[in-house]
Amino acid sequence: MRQAQKKQVERFVETLEQTHRQLRKAVEEKDKETVQMLLADCQNTAIDLGNLIEQTEGEGLPVIKTLEEYCESVYQIYESPSPMGAISANQIEMELRGFSEKIRQRVQIDIRVRLEAVFLPYKVSMWDSLESVWKAAADDPNCDAYVVPIPYYDKNPDGSFGEMHYEGELYPDDVPVIRYEDYDFAKRRPDMVFIHNPYDQYNHMTSVPPDFYTKRLKQHTANLIYIPYFVMDDHDLDSEDVLERLKDFCAVPGVLNTDRVIVQSEAVRQAYVKTMVGYFGKHTQQHWENKILGLGSPKFDKVLSARKENVEIPEEWMEMIHKPSGQRKKVILYNTSVNALFLYEEQMLKKMKKVFETFKEYRDEVALIWRPHPLTEAAIGSMRPELWQSYQNIVQQYKKEGWGIYDDSVELDRALALSDAYYGNHSSLVQLCQYVGIPVMIQDVNLLEEDG
Repeated sequence: MRQAQKKQVERFVETLEQTHRQLRKAVEEKDKETVQMLLADCQNTAIDLGNLIEQTEGEGLPVIKTLEEYCESVYQIYESPSPMGAISANQIEMELRGFSEKIRQRVQIDIRVRLEAVFLPYKVSMWDSLESVWKAAADDPNCDAYVVPIPYYDKNPDGSFGEMHYEGELYPDDVPVIRYEDYDFAKRRPDMVFIHNPYDQYNHMTSVPPDFYTKRLKQHTANLIYIPYFVMDDHDLDSEDVLERLKDFCAVPGVLNTDRVIVQSEAVRQAYVKTMVGYFGKHTQQHWENKILGLGSPKFDKVLSARKENVEIPEEWMEMIHKPSGQRKKVILYNTSVNALFLYEEQMLKKMKKVFETFKEYRDEVALIWRPHPLTEAAIGSMRPELWQSYQNIVQQYKKEGWGIYDDSVELDRALALSDAYYGNHSSLVQLCQYVGIPVMIQDVNLLEEDG
């Protein structure tokens, strides 16, 4: 039984006890009409309570037998011809109070509370930011965990919604998925809802449907929980420049409208709190201290669990990763970020071409896995449409030449498990690589004469 339903059961028992007190008073006042009305109320309340329990828990619980015995006792009192005096009132109250105590005890013994947790990823490539929490919930015998992928829209340059995407069919086979149209939030009112999209209408590149914005979700659950889809560098978090940039990550609906925010470390937690206090005032500090928790990131859990021998590698990848002799090449993970494209524009595209030229030259010794940020194409189409064709030309040429691996899959852990080093822009991938001991080199976009 869900927590809300258990509380409803307890309210039924409280209603019975309140009616018993009213009944005693009516008996003492010899108000036969009121006595009969209250006894009928007792019967109806017990029947409604029994129906609720059977609907949620099934038949055969001992508490149902207790309710049946209670109804029989109420019926015998109703049919009794005895006069209504003080003794009769005491007897009635003692008998019915004894039953209500038995019912309350049986409710506590017979009915176990089950939590319902709902996970609302939108891009499957970001599922790793929720996955380990979902697994823990799914393994809990007292919790029902549901994965409900939600659609998202590309945004047009004018901010309107463009093409809709739904990626529910792309999740791993061990993740049971429920269509978002089939889960009724208003009816089910889950105990916990987990999200990784914090921006609502303020994301310039994509948007989930307004029905899944945080303010609307909050109407249907007592615990709306935000876990960031990214991890960040947790060094130098006392710097005023860093704290200023943190506003873009903190002062968002996913932090403002939720009940809990779970971040990757205590250092990041303190930075979030400091940023939010600076934004909203010292009097809000306790609120943010209670709300923001530094419990770790599921993304770290995911990369720690990934091993070369445990990932499934496509045959075409195997051919690029190994020399004709069978010896394994060095594998470099090349990551290009949205921010770098926006900041450097054409210069970034030139840098990418230079990088590919260099790695193509050394392809006999080094295998390159190019993994662009999963929102790159949506971001360019929405905010830098003038770069669209040039970027697409680079992608198509890289794929056509076939000497390197293009990885736009949802399996980030596979690329990390295979890579010997990271090269590319600053991004949350840097922190993940460092976390598992993969060497990192940050590219200098302005350096084109040499690989670097």
